[in-house]
Amino acid sequence: MKQFKSNDMMLQVSMRVISLIIFVFSFYLFFAGHNAPGGGFIGGLMTASAILVLYLVFDMKEITRAIPFNFTTIIGVGLLLAVGTGISSMIFGYPFLKHFFGSFQIPIFGEVELTTALPFDLGVYLVVVGAALTIILAIAEDDD
Repeated sequence: MKQFKSNDMMLQVSMRVISLIIFVFSFYLFFAGHNAPGGGFIGGLMTASAILVLYLVFDMKEITRAIPFNFTTIIGVGLLLAVGTGISSMIFGYPFLKHFFGSFQIPIFGEVELTTALPFDLGVYLVVVGAALTIILAIAEDDD
């Protein structure tokens, strides 16, 4: 019997668009997190799900070549960033994880608020993306 090669072109094209939409929404959730619902945790889960969609549709070797990150290293970098944000406030004599914010006038954008919650959320974001993808890929590779 002759074997036919599967042609998943429509699925691959549509999943590229869907994963792009998920990425954009995850970045929105990440940046809206300190003033509205969202933040590093849910943004990280959304990003991990967007990458997971790509792993499901394409070959694992192809996506690993396109996204050459070691996700366990990403977990470590995220932990260092989150803990470093908390410790940096202690260096200046404030309690652990004391957050500061300020508003600045930028010519094109107008008034922009900067806060120390953003680096902490970025650390949480990296830890969640790294942990979720490490766990999922370890389970997927175990099947092989």
